[in-house]
Amino acid sequence: MPSDATPLDLIAFVWLLGAWTAFTLVQDYLLEGRVAVNQHLTLIRSVWMERMLERDNRIMDSQLVGHTMNSCTFFASTTMLVLAGLVGSFGAIERVHEIMGGLSFTVRTSRELLELKVLVLMGIFVFGFFKFTWALRQYNYCCALLGSAPLPPVPEAERKTMARNIAAAMTLAVKAFNGGLRSYYFALAALAWFIHPGVLIAATAFVLVVLIRRQAFSRTERVISAQADALERGVTKQ
Repeated sequence: MPSDATPLDLIAFVWLLGAWTAFTLVQDYLLEGRVAVNQHLTLIRSVWMERMLERDNRIMDSQLVGHTMNSCTFFASTTMLVLAGLVGSFGAIERVHEIMGGLSFTVRTSRELLELKVLVLMGIFVFGFFKFTWALRQYNYCCALLGSAPLPPVPEAERKTMARNIAAAMTLAVKAFNGGLRSYYFALAALAWFIHPGVLIAATAFVLVVLIRRQAFSRTERVISAQADALERGVTKQ
């Protein structure tokens, strides 16, 4: 750490990484049952794949997957542009340091600490880029699985197994995409470090609250939960 980095800087940095890691672990690996949007959508994707296997015409399904692939491509390209801007800032780091030091609402830092903060932002966006490209790659695998699906009629046991496998592959792609999106949220929080480490702590907490609310306590979650409940009842009756 640079010589002018304070214990509060270290605490804020650890809090950022800890909150991000903890939310990802809980949301993607530890939650069981249908308690949030992502878990509801796991069921919905499974039902979707069963319906897909019952259809002769699967143009709509391919279009839906293609739309998500376009989103992955957009974010991956945007992330590269952001990284190019951050790399370019090192060419004018003296000017950037002078401007940041002249602002009344930012804490004064050494050039070394400023460079470290920019490097942290670069690391976050590099992580996001790898997530988006991995999600795109996994969606390509899903396209192969969709293309290999047999035409109806498919025996019920075989249909359920295939639907479960394709839905699981798609869920893995969605998790990678969501990981990339989270990097943007926490990158916005990391920007607050340029103001003050205390603001970084508050911004990270705010991002965490926003993500938790959208996943488990939003109106969107209630609507998706109601649809998942209806689909689950329909599958049970069948």
